Amino acid sequence: MIVRAAGLEDLPALVELYNHYVLHTAATFDVEPYTVETRRPWFEQFAATGRYRLLVAVEADRLLGYAGTMRYRPKKAYETSVECTCYVQSGLQGRGIGRALYEELFRAIASEDVHRALAGMTLPNPGSLALHQRFGFREVGRFSEQGRKHGRYWDVLWLEKPLPAAAP
Repeated sequence: MIVRAAGLEDLPALVELYNHYVLHTAATFDVEPYTVETRRPWFEQFAATGRYRLLVAVEADRLLGYAGTMRYRPKKAYETSVECTCYVQSGLQGRGIGRALYEELFRAIASEDVHRALAGMTLPNPGSLALHQRFGFREVGRFSEQGRKHGRYWDVLWLEKPLPAAAP
């Protein structure tokens, strides 16, 4: 397995991986699957440098998972906070893919001006919670019945991780 920066050539596999979670789980509150074209604006927020990165884990040309950091909110004062995302191919959880992605992701943004990494997750999600706790995230808020999907309401847990922000 190698972890590398995502390229546009990865977008079809990224869409396929994510659409599994859209259609079959409450891990994301998206309810309609994406096409490559409708997912492209999401992909274009990432860069090879800076705060907003997207990494993929691949093995033998198969996408195993991805992790990224995105703008948390559009207001200028929030720019030193990033929201993290991490998805692993269904059935491959627990094999260290998420760990490898987050190790490289946090290494990649270590010299960037980022003060907080934030992550939100639908509950229950013990695997994602364990991954985030392993990387020093701590619970900062729990919202009850935050979203409705698959005929029920879901709670959302928010976590944060302090980062040594580089000087502006």
